[in-house]
Amino acid sequence: MKVIIDEDKCVGAGQCVLAADQVFDQREDDGVVVLLDALPPEDQHSAVEDAAARCPALAIEVLK
Repeated sequence: MKVIIDEDKCVGAGQCVLAADQVFDQREDDGVVVLLDALPPEDQHSAVEDAAARCPALAIEVLK
């Protein structure tokens, strides 16, 4: 699995962090997503897929 984020689409809702805090974080100044692990381990795949599904801006792309 590879994770790609589009910072320009991100609205800072934070749903990704709630779903997968080992893979996503947010910048303190504006709340935009920060990708902590573009190639997360298998035990994080379900959480990453959940995060992508929760993102209201569709700023997370998951490649398998």
